[in-house]
Amino acid sequence: MDKNQSCQLYKYQNDFFLVTTETAAHFAQEFHLNELDNNYVSWLNFHGLKDQDSIKKLCQNLAIDPLTIEDIFTEKRRPKLEEYQQYMFFSIRSALPNQANSTQLFQEQISFVLGTNYLVSFQDKSSMHFDDVRDRIEKKRGKVRLKGPDFLLFRMLDAIIDNYFEVLESSTLSIEALEHKIKYSRNNSILQTIELEKRKLIELRKIVLPLKEVTFQLDKLDNPFLDTSNSHHFSELKENCIEVLEEIDANKQILDGMSNLYYAVQGQRMNEIMKILTIVSSIFIPLTFIAGVYGMNFKHMPELDYPYGYYTIIGVMVLITVSLLIYFYRKGWLKK
Repeated sequence: MDKNQSCQLYKYQNDFFLVTTETAAHFAQEFHLNELDNNYVSWLNFHGLKDQDSIKKLCQNLAIDPLTIEDIFTEKRRPKLEEYQQYMFFSIRSALPNQANSTQLFQEQISFVLGTNYLVSFQDKSSMHFDDVRDRIEKKRGKVRLKGPDFLLFRMLDAIIDNYFEVLESSTLSIEALEHKIKYSRNNSILQTIELEKRKLIELRKIVLPLKEVTFQLDKLDNPFLDTSNSHHFSELKENCIEVLEEIDANKQILDGMSNLYYAVQGQRMNEIMKILTIVSSIFIPLTFIAGVYGMNFKHMPELDYPYGYYTIIGVMVLITVSLLIYFYRKGWLKK
């Protein structure tokens, strides 16, 4: 999206919708609380918060409290829900699947202001979380054009939770790849990759857990901006958050087990190496002993005058080597 046209306004009802893409300064002039048509739902979405002056002016047009405006621009705050006389405000953190070779979780702060006939969403980055929501409005899929802004809010929160599941799916694929590497690769960076995946899951849990608390509040809230007919939808969000947290814990346990498996595999490889060294040592110790005995510089050694002494000792060494190899084979030490 063009950074000079960083805002979208969707205005819709059952048989009509209109999309306007403009700058924050434009909507600061045009979007007023007293001028909103109650026959339509208005959704204004900001893709970035750089033009703070225009956003502040728009918030003033909507009679938004200065503390709420301050919260909109506060980065990395804990998700919270606040009720006011003319609107509801809450903020959450979203997450998207990692980019290629990324070692961090892609996160974004998103704030919502819900009024009687409007919803304003503030994204601190230009990311497309709500493509499915837009598609539902434009193609009249589902019930979104039959419902009010609170149902639109549900759809947007549901889209964000779907992104959490995409992050988990990406994590699951990484875990499957790690399982293969642990078994067939000797790359020492595997353990570091496991720790990075665990860190991402911990970060995701820190994002989802507060959202679960917000959905609990929305589910129990008696507020004029939330239609009671939509309460079961917010209850569904709560259950989805619980499912995400359960999957996070399950994946984390798998990664913990993979760390133990990594050490076990490394220990097994070390045991194999030690076994080979032990077999080689067991073979060469008696041979070294024999060679050492006949390497002593004593003048009177009867075997030294024996014409076939050299060939006899070589034969004895070969016999000892073959006998030990047969013994080790029968014990199963030479088998993988």
